[in-house]
Amino acid sequence: MTAIVDYGAGNLQSVKKALDFIGADSVITDSAEEILSADRVLLPGVGSFGDAMESMRAKKLDETVKKCAESGKPFLGICLGLQLLFEESEESPGLKGLGIFKGKIKRFSSDMGLKIPHIGWNSISIKQDCPLFRGIRENSYVYFVHSYYLEAQNPDDVAAVTNYGIDFHSAVGKGNVFATQFHPEKSGDVGIAILKNFAFGEIK
Repeated sequence: MTAIVDYGAGNLQSVKKALDFIGADSVITDSAEEILSADRVLLPGVGSFGDAMESMRAKKLDETVKKCAESGKPFLGICLGLQLLFEESEESPGLKGLGIFKGKIKRFSSDMGLKIPHIGWNSISIKQDCPLFRGIRENSYVYFVHSYYLEAQNPDDVAAVTNYGIDFHSAVGKGNVFATQFHPEKSGDVGIAILKNFAFGEIK
């Protein structure tokens, strides 16, 4: 069973439908007990970093998510769910993230002539032997919707890189914890393969 963490913000139903499509049992829940007892945990998200962190803290889900990350069970963050795993974001100065990974979330610069947010299909360059990307071809295209990007502190945590005016870190992986800036549930066959790797593969 995969617990989809409901902290009051996120693309919960689209993720649930994608897991249903591949035959993976899942439940949308804000129950700490249910999340901690699940076999796998997925942290989705759309919206603002600050609102999401405040909502998580109000429901005490921040500590629940940290316990899950430390438990060794497979854990996947998606889009904002990736950003929340880091220490801070330029979107919400002074507000601390979960700090499971070291690094900062930064805003794309309009000075580069880029359309912000970054919306649409873009390729990923795979940087480590990441269980999420088993069977995924180099430079496969996935779907993004975001105005802020990750700059991870530890190069060994970076699982994939994408170029949008600059090279940014589009996926991370460390131990049992993985996260993608892109939306696997909106990324066609490639995204389905990634979700299958998470739901049914050996993640560690």
